[in-house]
Amino acid sequence: MSQDLLTATAAAVREAGARMLERYSPTSRPSGLTELPAALHANDAAVTDVLRPALTAIRPEAQWLDDEHGSGPMPAGEWWLIDPVGGNMNAVQGMPDWNIGVSLVRDGRPVLAVLFFPVLDELFTAREGGGAHLNGERLRVSAKTSLDGALTGTGQAQAGQDAELLARMGASFAAMSEAALYVRISVPVTHQLAQVAAGRMDLHWQFDNVRSHAAGVLLVQEAGGVVTDLDGGPWDLTSRAYLAAAPGVHTAALKILTA
Repeated sequence: MSQDLLTATAAAVREAGARMLERYSPTSRPSGLTELPAALHANDAAVTDVLRPALTAIRPEAQWLDDEHGSGPMPAGEWWLIDPVGGNMNAVQGMPDWNIGVSLVRDGRPVLAVLFFPVLDELFTAREGGGAHLNGERLRVSAKTSLDGALTGTGQAQAGQDAELLARMGASFAAMSEAALYVRISVPVTHQLAQVAAGRMDLHWQFDNVRSHAAGVLLVQEAGGVVTDLDGGPWDLTSRAYLAAAPGVHTAALKILTA
């Protein structure tokens, strides 16, 4: 995957981020449930209106998928996989932790990723075999080797999850809290994965595996992190759950999550 393709994609994502910044206000507070879905949809549409023509021009042979909540296998070939506004709820509520996410997936494997955090002006990029970068500077995951000093996190916060999954989430939080220095539960998931890639956090785990997480997963992998399913096997788009971690804490964290 060429650097030129990554550069062009990053420029398109920056443009979409600028469009979203025009809509964003730190004082935004939807008045109720009726207003909220309309605001979420309008944000997604504004970003997609920028990204779709730009990315189609960059890679016309790649197909398009912007179902950020989708999971499971994807058809063969190249696909632009888009999360128009990761953390859209945060943006609508006036919080700064949201991003624009794009990955290029080839035959079910992410080969290029761009995550842009417009409020912070932080652009995370990765390409398969080319490393991960933040505003052009090479990223490396944490060098920690013990969970007792680790900053960890997970991202489950969706409404309507079944009781069994909620119980598993709660148990994992309690177990990790006993072993790690700090456990964070927040969204968007791609935000936490980017922090792991940058070495700001040490690990992130999920009990689901949404396709739009692929950009963050590639960032962690290209920054030297280890990403596996919770059986310890290699991560892929069809994994049911996963752990993304610095190498020095991955094994210990996996034992806690599967105990």
